[in-house]
Amino acid sequence: MYFAKSFLAFKNKICKTHSINKDELPDFIFTLQFLNFNFTQDVTMFDLSSLQYNSDNPTFVAILFTVLCALALGILIAFTYEKTTRGVDRPNHFLQAIILITIVAAMIIQAIGDSVARGLGMLGALSIIRFRTTVRNPRNIVFMFGAIAAGIACGVFGFTIAIVGTVSFCLTAFLLRLSPFSPKKSLVGTLRIEVPRDYDEFPELEKLLSTYCKSYVLVSYKVFPSEKKENILLYEYRIKLKDSSRGGHLVSELKTFEALKVLSLLFQNNANPQI
Repeated sequence: MYFAKSFLAFKNKICKTHSINKDELPDFIFTLQFLNFNFTQDVTMFDLSSLQYNSDNPTFVAILFTVLCALALGILIAFTYEKTTRGVDRPNHFLQAIILITIVAAMIIQAIGDSVARGLGMLGALSIIRFRTTVRNPRNIVFMFGAIAAGIACGVFGFTIAIVGTVSFCLTAFLLRLSPFSPKKSLVGTLRIEVPRDYDEFPELEKLLSTYCKSYVLVSYKVFPSEKKENILLYEYRIKLKDSSRGGHLVSELKTFEALKVLSLLFQNNANPQI
């Protein structure tokens, strides 16, 4: 009944506007025009309502688009981390955390909105949670903060800031991956030697270390209290070779020193600390 009345009103309006006799044209032409008019009007009203934002009561379309945008940016950041990290051990739980924290940050910001009371309440609620996970690699902390920043930008409907900032962040990470700031090999060695207390060839030893090493430092030395080794000192050096493949040559050169005993030379990748 409502459709019929609306159709007749629409037909009379068209005929009056264009001075047309309503009996001259068949009803199906008016029907098509009527349906097209209402469809266009409905679509226009839907688009306008979806673009409206109310911090207290955001629309469903706005919330859905925010979550999807945060999800996409979180996946992009996680993909960048996975491709730019030189370490072999890239835990899956950390990659999942990067993606999920982006959505969580967007949800928190949307829930707070413009309400100061909500913000203080959320701060108090989150302060109850104690995070005891130690993140040893500062690069991992930077990626986590990048994901949080992307989620916050999406939560306040700053999609341009979120997209441009995330893309810039990821491009910079890829550029650093190819730069000298991200060497393929970052091996740091620990050299342990034993020498007598009256050993006087340290200048020659340091000269040899300067030849093979890019840098070195004396970490510690140990005095043995037992009578069996009371005249022996244990020295421990931290070294970084100019060429990581020449560790064996350094040990061979050290063996030529009289009264010097090489206990061990261990190299570790210092650029890949655990999460």
